Amino acid sequence: MKVVTGVVGNDIHVVANRLMELSLHARGYEVFNLGVNTYLEEFFDAAVETGAEILLISSLNGEAEGWGREVKQLKAKYKYLDNLVMMIGGNLTVGSGHAEDIIPKYKNYGFDLVCHQVDLNTGLDLLETFIADRKITESNQS
Repeated sequence: MKVVTGVVGNDIHVVANRLMELSLHARGYEVFNLGVNTYLEEFFDAAVETGAEILLISSLNGEAEGWGREVKQLKAKYKYLDNLVMMIGGNLTVGSGHAEDIIPKYKNYGFDLVCHQVDLNTGLDLLETFIADRKITESNQS
């Protein structure tokens, strides 16, 4: 599967971004890494250009919320992205926050999977479970 990934907004966490790319490669994904300081529109453009099935956005400085609020609007604007899996992970709030408050907020923004302060391998396991469950649901509907 193809994955577009990178770090959103003015976040420059290069090492975490590179570890994410290496972990995705190790799991057999074809990775298109946009790097750091990436605007939300660039993620969507890359998903269209590459035919990616997954968009995995990272943020470690906690400012993803300001950028992530436009996900639903952008996804609706771009054609051919109806089945795109939208995932975000990292530290998703400035200051302290609890996952039970943060996750619903990001899901309301349009993300399918939200991993606030979850380690990388656990997050990728959740992604693989989500994809497997989606395939089962789609096959049952056809």
